[in-house]
Amino acid sequence: MNLFTDIRGQVIAALDAMVAAGELPAGLDFSNVTVEPPRDAAHGDMATNAAMVLAKPAGLKPREIADKLAARLTDQRIEKAEVAGPGFLNLRLAPSVWQQVIAAALKAGADFGRSQAGKGEKVNVEFVSANPTGPMHVGHVRGAVFGDALSSLLDFAGYDVTREYYINDGGAQVDVLARSAYERYREANGLEPQIAEGLYPGDYLIPVGEALKAKYGTSLIDKPEADWLLEIREFATEAMLQMIREDLALLGVTMNVYSSEKALYGTGKIESAIARLEAAGLIYTGTLEPPKGKLPEDWEAREQVLFRSTAFGDDQDRPIQKSDGSWTYFAPDIAYHWDKIERGFDQLINVFGADHGGYVKRMNAAVQALSDGRVPLDIKLIQLVKLFKNGEPFKMSKRAGTFVTLRDVVDEAGADVTRFIMLTRKNDATLDFDFAKVLEQSKDNPVWYVQYANARANSVMKRAAEMGVDTSDAALAGADLSRLGHEAELELARKVAEWPRLVEHAARAHEPHRVAFFLYDIASNLHSLWNRGNDDLSLRFVQDGDKDTTAAKIALVRAVGVVISSGLAILGVNPAEEMR
Repeated sequence: MNLFTDIRGQVIAALDAMVAAGELPAGLDFSNVTVEPPRDAAHGDMATNAAMVLAKPAGLKPREIADKLAARLTDQRIEKAEVAGPGFLNLRLAPSVWQQVIAAALKAGADFGRSQAGKGEKVNVEFVSANPTGPMHVGHVRGAVFGDALSSLLDFAGYDVTREYYINDGGAQVDVLARSAYERYREANGLEPQIAEGLYPGDYLIPVGEALKAKYGTSLIDKPEADWLLEIREFATEAMLQMIREDLALLGVTMNVYSSEKALYGTGKIESAIARLEAAGLIYTGTLEPPKGKLPEDWEAREQVLFRSTAFGDDQDRPIQKSDGSWTYFAPDIAYHWDKIERGFDQLINVFGADHGGYVKRMNAAVQALSDGRVPLDIKLIQLVKLFKNGEPFKMSKRAGTFVTLRDVVDEAGADVTRFIMLTRKNDATLDFDFAKVLEQSKDNPVWYVQYANARANSVMKRAAEMGVDTSDAALAGADLSRLGHEAELELARKVAEWPRLVEHAARAHEPHRVAFFLYDIASNLHSLWNRGNDDLSLRFVQDGDKDTTAAKIALVRAVGVVISSGLAILGVNPAEEMR
């Protein structure tokens, strides 16, 4: 039940009636007519821009349209329709409308707010995609949480979602991994490892070296690199992928698909994607302009095979093949996205680290060209996470060698806290993560504040059950909700009613942080109503000796609990039944 959609339907019906009555010309486009919460709650419960967006095409003044529309909207659900400013229309709804939302939330349960807005569109969300060269670090944590929560949000909003990990196993960094693992293999055989500059120094490769010894014994010692590089690369890559899967499992993240970059080579897939671009006249041989600013000493102009990405808004055309005939790193990425398009996805979403900002335009250009503009690509850049403990920078991990690992973060804060906090800022804003603050019990800690609201709701339910109130959702949905008449109670019911709308808007914007913000707001409303009960006994949720009134108030609390539980599920956080 999306009340805002319902009221918008009522507005559209009134506009149709105005057209039929000759008050509006026929053929008007109502698609830009919205019904939203007003900027100032004092102005009403909802506001519509109908008169403002229709005035020009109708050849009428906004207030003229608004006055006639207001007269048609006042009914049992809309108590008052007031024209404001140049032609905005503010709507005040009857208390019974908000009371009905509570009943609807209880009847729907965990499905309250779930919608079909996505219409089953197939969406591919590629996220994490860390190089398989070591354990996941804190930057990967934020991308993993964001991608997983976004996937859950899209699923809740009616999209068909695939979570995908793109394994970057085709580049030189995997050869570096193999050489690093070989040194740990030598170490496992009692030799001094030669961890030269450029190799991976982390202790996490020690078990890989021991596993290599168990498989090969001493047979690879002193063999030339050409004899062992490919075999150890495959062995070490699979070991790293297993470590990554285990790291993701600590956060509750499970991928649907793992795609390999290496699998694109030698299969004709890269050539097929490039041929498609070439057939469209987008591939040519040319020379790139020199880089802006001071020229590198080794700069020389040379002909390369280029993709005409400037035709789709990129700053410059991009090389896809080097002068020696080998592919650039961009070519397999083009092929990978062509593969996703061929798999029938209607939308593509890539979750990248902040250092991939220069990659956005060229990848968007490639997807537009490959799909003839049919498949949109949204690249979400994840900004850095700064770790602190009691205000001091958190020290690096010895195990990783150079960075704080995902395991470090989860061991310190727990998976639920980590996931929630990672979504308390928009993805393109830097996030400060202080291990002391995220575990403190205060209003300033959003995850604790939301969990405390859920625990309070559960405690109230238990008290009501002890006095003999049937606290099942079915019974509470049938309670006399007209007893919820206080403005503070209706305000909380209005917040519950916003949840379905929030889900749809957050899903369309690809912004799961909106869910975290909303949960904090609704928790704040619940805590506020609880605290008001300390001074006004009539606002207490449990009314001694009055089961009917208690049932109505508990229905409101339970509806809030339904929303909080659903929101936390989208974020991948387990709701707290009680606080300890």
